[in-house]
Amino acid sequence: MNPSRRAGIAALAATAAVLLVSAAPAQADTVGASGSPYSATTAVGVHNAYEQQTYEHLADALDSGAGLIELDVWTNSFDVVAKGGGMSDWRVSHENPLANANNCANATAPEQLRGLSRDQDLAGCLADLRVWHDANPGHRPVMIKIEMKDGFNAPGGLGPREFDALLDDRLGSALFRPSDLTGGAPVTLDEAVRADGWPGRGELAGKFIVELIPGTVEEKNPADPLWTDVEYATHLRDLAAAGTLDEAVAFPAVHRAEAGDPRQARYPDATIRPWFVIFDGDAAAFVNGGIDTGWYRDRGYLLVMTDAHQVAPAIDGTSPSEEAARARVDELAAGNASVVTADWHPLPGVLSRVVPRG
Repeated sequence: MNPSRRAGIAALAATAAVLLVSAAPAQADTVGASGSPYSATTAVGVHNAYEQQTYEHLADALDSGAGLIELDVWTNSFDVVAKGGGMSDWRVSHENPLANANNCANATAPEQLRGLSRDQDLAGCLADLRVWHDANPGHRPVMIKIEMKDGFNAPGGLGPREFDALLDDRLGSALFRPSDLTGGAPVTLDEAVRADGWPGRGELAGKFIVELIPGTVEEKNPADPLWTDVEYATHLRDLAAAGTLDEAVAFPAVHRAEAGDPRQARYPDATIRPWFVIFDGDAAAFVNGGIDTGWYRDRGYLLVMTDAHQVAPAIDGTSPSEEAARARVDELAAGNASVVTADWHPLPGVLSRVVPRG
């Protein structure tokens, strides 16, 4: 392990003691899991945790104990067309690109997390994350999955650099960044993971890990040749070449399940392939599609399995019995998932689980 990485891990390890001593049960890891590498455990996440019908406030999602929460982000491309350019924000909404529709409050203090008007932009959601983070020192590591619904829009002033700047401004030291994984060494993310692996869960106490996936609108848009995954991986490659990887805030994910190394066929540009160490797709496709998920585990890659309820035999997608949901989590953990997601917001006892992977 390189010295910079070791020093960073030592600092994070000191924070881990806070997790074990002071965190509330819904915010702490399952007993014994905090000493495991992040990539050797399986956590549970909530799909579209920003929606008001899922949680009244984003802080409720964070308090649930979930290991992943998801935000859908639009880049206001419609405003660019209507106004001839210029955008002031990134919108957070499931289907409406013209307005914010979410449970974020743009809080500046803990008492405001549930006391201000909702339907804020991405900056407002990030503000809630930061306030909750500051109020819960040493909280469990939380993956923030961001679906870029219509992709980036660099010509309109909402590209990867602006995204980095916003998250750096709002979350700063709360982020676990690509440069933290490389320890500042001149290596790719793939090389870093294969050599040193991910830090331990305890070492990641008090951190957010941002995962980026292409959006449903972007993936169906024949006029968009540059999807989020390619654009951000290219961004990481170029930052690393310039010696400024520490400016990056997120990890792009290979989206959708595929056998073998999906990077080979997915990305003709071989120079961006080593910048993917997170893979994301339907649980049923991974489990029932003849895919060797041990390939991900053995290389230290993170594997996010979505729509966990749809694996046969299907269970309720929102309110299964706790016993059924726990069994499904255990099944997918055995199938090498790093994070299992569904809409199980009524089950905090399931969301807060952390179990061994594989």
